[in-house]
Amino acid sequence: MIFDVKPTVVGHRGFGSGTASGYRENTVESFLAAAASGAAWVELDVRRSSDGELMIWHDPRSPAGRPIITQPAAELGAEGIVVLADVLTALPAAVGVNIDVKTVIEDATEPERRRTHALLAAALSDHGGTRPFLISSFDPSVPVYLRGHPARADGAALGLITSENLSADQCVAAAANLGLDAACVYTATLHLDHDEDSAGRGSAAHTIELAHLAGLEVMTWTATPAQAVRAAAAGIDAICVDDIPAVQAALAAAGVQSG
Repeated sequence: MIFDVKPTVVGHRGFGSGTASGYRENTVESFLAAAASGAAWVELDVRRSSDGELMIWHDPRSPAGRPIITQPAAELGAEGIVVLADVLTALPAAVGVNIDVKTVIEDATEPERRRTHALLAAALSDHGGTRPFLISSFDPSVPVYLRGHPARADGAALGLITSENLSADQCVAAAANLGLDAACVYTATLHLDHDEDSAGRGSAAHTIELAHLAGLEVMTWTATPAQAVRAAAAGIDAICVDDIPAVQAALAAAGVQSG
């Protein structure tokens, strides 16, 4: 089991994407704010620097407009971009971490030891077993690579992320056939914005039920408070959100206990 309480609220890039309540996304302060708000998990993005450090940043370019992959960690740090190890050290051990792995075209040509996949495997070897982890990516080769790595024995769960370009059905089928643990689906593909047959084919409840039958847990991103309530009613396992307090309040008002 990945998520102990259903649904678990996951802080998207910490306390929320962009700047939420004064906390810039993907910073130590943002992750600590998410933990302080009661979020049991946080989601973060990792990219590799030119000198092989895993940096916490969503976009391919730094605030100064320079490609992350071409800059060493020290220069990226001067722009406020932090290293994965620093976040894992700062966060309370009880807080789970969903690592969204951003690969780069250089991963196709450079020696394996320098590729994002191998760097993350090494990080899991260092930090595996210290807290709950879900490693997910839009690049299916990342969880497939990690599936055979010894760090897998330390309990890191593996997931596939899909966006609006793929249906939730395809995400669930692909994750199951890749032998993964989780399907991370874009909220719109679960059809949470309109009324529909709550159990019919194509509904969120139907998709989640089949995912569970396949042995998968389902996380959706990024849900509004209203979408979070509908997702919870459909049996979702985790909800990645930008407004943690508002989602927690909406779930509580609906009588839903969340993690």
